[in-house]
Amino acid sequence: MEISGKIIEILPEKSGASANGTWRKQEYVLETDGQYPKKICFMAWGDKIDQFEIRKDESLTVSIDLESREYNGRWYTDVKAWKISRAGADNQQDASYPAFESAPSGAASHLDDDIPF
Repeated sequence: MEISGKIIEILPEKSGASANGTWRKQEYVLETDGQYPKKICFMAWGDKIDQFEIRKDESLTVSIDLESREYNGRWYTDVKAWKISRAGADNQQDASYPAFESAPSGAASHLDDDIPF
């Protein structure tokens, strides 16, 4: 799922320790465009915080995952960012999914090599 808008607030980074090691997360508030703008708080975890380098007043398209969990009879929903694209820039690739380089112009559409598949 993708949401687009402008970053209107950056909340303080949080960190801690768990059975799986140390963790850190940062939350951001994005305001959507349109006649009836919505405010959506999403988070980035771990190395994504440094990789995304999100700044206030920046226009972004954020690819998110939604996940809900139950705790003591109440449900809580996380909005986690896994990729961002900046307005006016080519799609920024997520570091865990590197971009493939295209073949040089004039290259054959198939390669004649010894690989049987």
